[in-house]
Amino acid sequence: MRPYDEPTGTRRRPRRPSASEAIALLTLDLHPIFRNNRDIDVALRQTLFKAAATGVDVVQIIPGKGTGRLKKRVLAVLAQKHIKKLYVRVETDATNVGRVLVHLR
Repeated sequence: MRPYDEPTGTRRRPRRPSASEAIALLTLDLHPIFRNNRDIDVALRQTLFKAAATGVDVVQIIPGKGTGRLKKRVLAVLAQKHIKKLYVRVETDATNVGRVLVHLR
């Protein structure tokens, strides 16, 4: 789609996404399992693989604010080589430090 119409040269308006084209979001809240490292790893992997298989666009991971230790753990899991293949980028929310957004391929 070109930004300008051929015959008139007028600029087209950007099209709003329809309900079927809306961004799919999956949320994982780590508050209930924050004490068990194995459960954290399993929950992260299951959520990311499920999201990749079902075509979800963004996974929202909520480690909470706290001391930041859980957020570092989440980022370490996301930095693993076989997990990096699933996503395009990881975004830490500047306005809410207790949230990590993972944009999938």
